[in-house]
Amino acid sequence: MYQEVSKQLLDFLAHSPTAFQAVDNMRTILKDHDFEELTEGSAWSLTPGHNYFVTRNNSSIIAFKLGRDLSQYSFNIATAHSDSPSYKLKENYELEVVDHHYMQLNTEGYGGMIDSSWFDRPLSVAGRVLVRSGDEIVTRLVNIDRDLLMIPNVAIHMNRKVNDGFSYNKQVDLLPLLGGSETKPGDLQAIIAKALEISEKDIIGTDLFLYNRQQPSIWGAHNEFISAGHLDDLQCAFSALQALLAGYNDRSIDVMAIFDNEEVGSGTKQGADSTFLYDTLTRINSALGKTPEDYLRAIASSFMLSADNAHAVHPNHPEHTDQTNCVYMNEGVVVKQHAGQKYCSDGVSIALFKEFAKQANVPLQFFANRSDKAGGSTLGNISQAHVSLNSVDIGLPQLAMHSAYETAGIKDTYYMIEVMKEVFNAHIEEISASRLKVTH
Repeated sequence: MYQEVSKQLLDFLAHSPTAFQAVDNMRTILKDHDFEELTEGSAWSLTPGHNYFVTRNNSSIIAFKLGRDLSQYSFNIATAHSDSPSYKLKENYELEVVDHHYMQLNTEGYGGMIDSSWFDRPLSVAGRVLVRSGDEIVTRLVNIDRDLLMIPNVAIHMNRKVNDGFSYNKQVDLLPLLGGSETKPGDLQAIIAKALEISEKDIIGTDLFLYNRQQPSIWGAHNEFISAGHLDDLQCAFSALQALLAGYNDRSIDVMAIFDNEEVGSGTKQGADSTFLYDTLTRINSALGKTPEDYLRAIASSFMLSADNAHAVHPNHPEHTDQTNCVYMNEGVVVKQHAGQKYCSDGVSIALFKEFAKQANVPLQFFANRSDKAGGSTLGNISQAHVSLNSVDIGLPQLAMHSAYETAGIKDTYYMIEVMKEVFNAHIEEISASRLKVTH
């Protein structure tokens, strides 16, 4: 079962080179499972017992299942993010250098990637293109599905300090090579137009990113590891999607929310710091004929999983992790805590999540940063500025987070799906500091 789930994940990752493709793939899967697509610009008419989804910016998606008996409903929510660190093409992206012997692409960093992991491997370009079609502007997704680019290292003979803590300059060292002296300005636009079967002059806007072409893999002495790009955080996004498809409670509303732009702070119209989740939940409440009071009561007994991957103990550098709150691949879902509230977990939410994991027969691990190291933050606390509810920060253990090629455990995706499904199967009647009551 672990192998099969991991193969499905890796296939999903291989076809999701950017957030745009990831959300489009989720959209297709949801429609194949009888989810009806809504748009934010249209009136919503919802029927209990039916399933729906809505997207924003083509890069964020919220899907939900309505129970049939919603007289005293609450929301079961699982969140993750669709974006990963990469390099984004600038508007004027073609750059002729060294007396026109080379054509590079002018890029800038998106998020905090490990720069060195992008060298000397086949790359390509994917994202979205804004296209003129008659009197309209339409969005088209594009993936140049071939080895197109490379960021070559400088030979060690010319850079003797490369193994001594060399500092890379993104404007100098990280520009990808597109072609040689035969490559001219406009060639990449022509390649994109050909892939979309449109005229070059009809391209009027782009959001294009580099991505690693190396195929996902299963490896290790006992095939215990998986490696791919975008494990952070599409591993959790994929898990939330699979759990939503499998889970259901007649008295609840199950919600999957996948946000873009977590890697750059979430402060966009489609990020966790936007009104997207709040807008969607309040519109669901209204379309069901509920009152604002009903919504506030529902939120008070709702529960959210903020799912974003966690750092496994590194085999070469265990000193980077806390001695007693450290996690390992293939040993279960991670619960993340932070005294300074970088994570939204607290005693109440952790206690509730422990019960869900016990019901699902899923092992748990607990992560905290070393007290002398600053950790990152994630979706939970950011989204709670708009929708305040009981939440727990969870994730899956991995190595090389923010590398172009990350590593995780073959068992853990299955574990995450199972515990998320258990949450979606539940109805939380009350959740407070003094009392927790859950029915299945």
